[in-house]
Amino acid sequence: MSLGDDDYGSGGGHHVTRTRLPEGEVDPYAPPRRGGRGGRTGRPSHRNLMSVVAVAVLLIAAIAFANRGGGSGSGSADGEAAKGGPRSEATAPSGVKPVDGKTGGIASGFAHSEQGAQSAAANFAVALGGDGMFRADSRHAIVNAVYAPDVAAARQGDLDKVYSDQEFLKKIGLDANGNAPKGMTFVSRTNPAGTRVVKYAGDTASVAVWYSSLFGIAGESSTHPVADSWYTNTFDLKWTGDDWKVTGFTQKDGPTPVGRDQVASSAKEMSDAVEGFGGFTYAR
Repeated sequence: MSLGDDDYGSGGGHHVTRTRLPEGEVDPYAPPRRGGRGGRTGRPSHRNLMSVVAVAVLLIAAIAFANRGGGSGSGSADGEAAKGGPRSEATAPSGVKPVDGKTGGIASGFAHSEQGAQSAAANFAVALGGDGMFRADSRHAIVNAVYAPDVAAARQGDLDKVYSDQEFLKKIGLDANGNAPKGMTFVSRTNPAGTRVVKYAGDTASVAVWYSSLFGIAGESSTHPVADSWYTNTFDLKWTGDDWKVTGFTQKDGPTPVGRDQVASSAKEMSDAVEGFGGFTYAR
């Protein structure tokens, strides 16, 4: 996960049962919020986690989640298109088959096209925002699979420092190895809602991915309930080794939908859902 200079969260007003509103800049070690977890109760929020990674993200082009209350993006897609800027288009059948290759468990072998760049960006957002980033072995595999070779080494060291920080892990409820307490389930899942090509120049591309993020610990006695938040990551990609790879990216909060008045599920229901519904391994 390597985004802009934002942190995982710090700040209040998060909704455990609704979409959380974004915030400002990232403070990697602040016990704020990330996607709306801690907040009012004074507990480290899901965004707090993202904030830590966010620092590693922007600075190291790794991945971080912006603070709540940050920018929500201005200007409509139609307006940008009218000015000759980025334009949004609904995903439609193209006749191009999904990739069947995998590198480090992550989809690879994307088409050398705008659609291929969008598919790559969406999948990279999922990988960099997943719980695999909290374990050394899987984190190394993800970084090497997602980042361009000339960028991966630098990102690796920075991300290791962030994700292995004992104080940080403790604040989000994990042990020294990135594991949740016995009987509980750690949740860190990115769900892309759409992608948009910001710029495309053949061997380089800039693609924005709008997504919701679930973050927290599911379990009866969890003090870090799973909450959701919304972000937009803009990935800088380059065609290298016959595939798209990340060279850097930025992140901002939102756009964030208005939360509905739905009753929050019990800790058991949430845990069962997380374990029963596997995350997507291929987006778009």
